Amino acid sequence: MPAAQAAEAKYASARSGARNVVLVHGAYADGSSWSKVIPLLQQAGLRVTSVQNPLSSLADDARAVSFALDQQDGPTVLVGHSYGGAVISEVGIAEQVSALVFVAARAPEAGEDYAALSAQYPSPPVTSGIVSSGGYKWISQDAFLRDFANGVPKEEALALYAAQGLLSTAVPTTSAAAWQEKACWYAVSRDDRTIDPDLQRFMAQRMKATTVELDAGHLSLVTHPQQIARLIKSAAGAA
Repeated sequence: MPAAQAAEAKYASARSGARNVVLVHGAYADGSSWSKVIPLLQQAGLRVTSVQNPLSSLADDARAVSFALDQQDGPTVLVGHSYGGAVISEVGIAEQVSALVFVAARAPEAGEDYAALSAQYPSPPVTSGIVSSGGYKWISQDAFLRDFANGVPKEEALALYAAQGLLSTAVPTTSAAAWQEKACWYAVSRDDRTIDPDLQRFMAQRMKATTVELDAGHLSLVTHPQQIARLIKSAAGAA
């Protein structure tokens, strides 16, 4: 199939509209990180599910998201933030997924060494604050406030820090890249200190995503919920 026809086929299902949205949080977070975006989507008439990833392995997280997708009735927009982008890349091939939205997110090729890919870009400042023990890793409070939640008011950032999820140290290698077959949207965070903005731009360009850039840190879903909701509604055909 010629490239132009392939691109047209990817976006055909998205234009038909979706009434469901499944939100997938990233590492060092939980489903409440979407709390400002959820009501905006609900006000637009969308049925929203925010998955609670166990973060114990990519396979476990993929199962949790697949279960949520199985509960949807009809076309569904699948949204991933940060590490959640790897999860939606893994399971987004599901038939009911009409579009993928990546929010400052990973978007690896199938089997790609994401660590090697990210090493081609400047090391993000948050790296110095990652602590590992007992098969899990998390972010120190100072690095969380300074680098992971930059732009978030301190009181709110401290609450997010208290609820951060522990991420397995196992290497999360994907076996699929759903973005190759699904219509994609991507929100780049220009002030991101967790995933290099140029790496985000590379991944968005590689998947030929409809892309917006926000003057935001890594937690754009917290600091810029209106813009993130607008992008998701566009992917759902509800904008």
